[in-house]
Parts: sequence; structure tokens; C-alpha cells
Amino acid sequence: MSDSGAGVERISVAPDGTQGDGDSVGATITTDGRRIAFSSWAKNLTDGYPMTYEKVFVRDQRTSQTMRMSTSAPPIQRPVISGDGQYIAHWGLIQRDTKTFLSQVKSEGTIGIYCPGLSCSQPSLSADARYIAQVATSNRPPSRQRIEVRDWRANTTETIAEYEHTASARPSISGDGRFVAYQDGQAEDIFVWDRTDGTSSGPIEGPSKAATLVQFSEDGSKVVYLSGSDTYVHDEAAGTDQLVPNVRGVAIDPTGRYLLYAPHDTSGPSLTLRDLETGTDEIVSNQPASAGTDAVSAGGRDVVFHSTADDMVPGDTNGKSDVFVRRFY
Repeated sequence: MSDSGAGVERISVAPDGTQGDGDSVGATITTDGRRIAFSSWAKNLTDGYPMTYEKVFVRDQRTSQTMRMSTSAPPIQRPVISGDGQYIAHWGLIQRDTKTFLSQVKSEGTIGIYCPGLSCSQPSLSADARYIAQVATSNRPPSRQRIEVRDWRANTTETIAEYEHTASARPSISGDGRFVAYQDGQAEDIFVWDRTDGTSSGPIEGPSKAATLVQFSEDGSKVVYLSGSDTYVHDEAAGTDQLVPNVRGVAIDPTGRYLLYAPHDTSGPSLTLRDLETGTDEIVSNQPASAGTDAVSAGGRDVVFHSTADDMVPGDTNGKSDVFVRRFY
């Protein structure tokens, strides 16, 4: 992890520090903040490779090196990096189906493509990437989908839930791979599955309101979800919810203490980090910016995001979306 102190740093840069010559988006960060994964159209981030489509990259903050991951299909959405920084997952299009790709950092090729005959999407990784929670969907009648956990080392698949619909559904797995928070998009409910005893609890938001899953904290203590115009942080042990009103929760740090959110009021900051214990806020970006799950390192030290703003760092003249990290200490 870089020790350059607090501030904003551009991550999507060439080996000599030159700004990227294409759009870079969708950053995720490891638990310790050392490695950052993102996707990009830029051709100059690594040496000697002609870009024919969007690729996945991993930036090592300790060595200041950027690695192009060898992936078999362009990412459809942002990649996910495991908490230990050893693996990345993304989903891409193969003919008319989407598939999940898992790749080891500093290694060539993919480890596996899962759910044959179905479309796989929305991968979520345990801290060591042994367990991959994902959605498997049939694009052919009858419409159906299931939420599953794949143990790629043991070559086993566990079905968590099955639905006779294809409304939005996605999982988020705890760091140890034991618990899976998942969303039934049709019922607008969120549940938590315990893989040890095979039981499900929920809906965690209660019976009277609709909910959308954001993220399960890596330590398995908190589930962030949206309901109406508000964000809630559900404490798994206590069974209680902490309300953060009139904001859209984006991510939570691995310890469950720091919430990254986007205020609905667009006249102020676009991204803010809240300490849920003290109720204090830190501004991540005053300029328009976007982030997703797994965007905060442990203890709220680092937040990754992307933005087209040209004044995040000096000398930003490429007119592209760049990936940045905000370091708080």
C-alpha cells in the first residue's frame, strides 16, 4: 500500500505516469488497500498490447505497477477483486450468454467458466476467492434463475435460492464464505443464508417495505440495503437497522463501520464516507463521481471511484473517465 499520505491519486495511468488514453471505470479495492481492480478502454496502461475491447486491470499501490489481466471476454460490468488481492472476477458475454470469469493476479488465463447452459452474472467473492456467489439465469423459456455459491477448488455448487422469474436478484457473500445476503427482485426482499446450517433468515427489512441489496460487509456483521429514498445498515447480530436518511448507500468497508454513500441532493458532494459509530462524514468527492460495492478498504482508509472531472488531480487533460483513490490518512 502506498504511504503517500492523505489526498487523491489517479490510478488509471501508464507505466511512466502518463494519463490513460481511454475511459476507465468500475474500481474495487482490496481489504488492505494495496490492490485496485478496474476496467478500461485505455491502450497505454500497460506496454505492448493492442486493445480491441475493454479489459480488466489491477493496480498494485505498493509497487506502482499496473497489470493487464488475461481475460477471455470483455467485462459487462465492473470487476471484483478478492479481499486478499489474489483473484479478480468479472462477467462477460460468450455468444448469447454471459459467463463468470475468475482469474489469478499475476497469472495467465482464467481458472473457470461456470453455470454451463445458463447465463452467470453478479459475482461476489469470499476474501480468498474460494467461494463465488452469483446469479445463474435461463434466457430461454421458462424464465427462471437461481442464486448459487460455487466452490471452485472442490468443484461443487450449492443452490441458495431458486425463482420462477428473472427480476433483479444478486448475492453478496461474507469474507469467510459462510453467509450470503441475497435479493429477490420480484418480492423486493432481502435474506441472509447461513451455509453452515443451511438456513435462511429474513426478510431482514421486515414485512412491510421493499428493499434493494447493496453489500454485505466482509466480516459478516452488516448488510446495507436501500428502501425508498433512504439507506439502512442492518446489524446481523443485534437484528437492528441504522437509518441513514435521504442518501443512496454505495458500499461498506470490510469492518462494517464505514458507509460510502451518494447524497440525493446533487448541489453538494457526490460521494461521502460516514463513520457509522460517530456519525461523522468525510467528503470523498465534491465533483461528479461514481463508485460501487467493494470500493472502501478496511477502516475507511481508502475509497476508489471514477470520474470525468478534470480537476481531481493536476494535469488531467484527457477528457476521459479516470479511476481515482481518495486516501484519508
